[in-house]
Amino acid sequence: MWKARLLVFVLASLSAGCASPGITGNETGGIIPWSPENERAAFNLSDAHCGQYGMMAKVTSVYRQPGHYIAFACVLPRGYIARDRTLRSRS
Repeated sequence: MWKARLLVFVLASLSAGCASPGITGNETGGIIPWSPENERAAFNLSDAHCGQYGMMAKVTSVYRQPGHYIAFACVLPRGYIARDRTLRSRS
């Protein structure tokens, strides 16, 4: 029994290293912790994040030091026509 638990613990700790880099954000944008690997994948990671909201990503800043972040903003695609969404009360 303890061997099975040890195996599960080892597999869980190995898979934790392969997890996505902690993207923090919402529909307006977000940040990605800086590392050389994350910088190479920043455009794909930010596009995937903003794609959840039907938007495109625009990288706004990159600070190339450990402990800093890659910042991005979620923007509407070119040619997007915003429709008037006014709240109406029920009468």
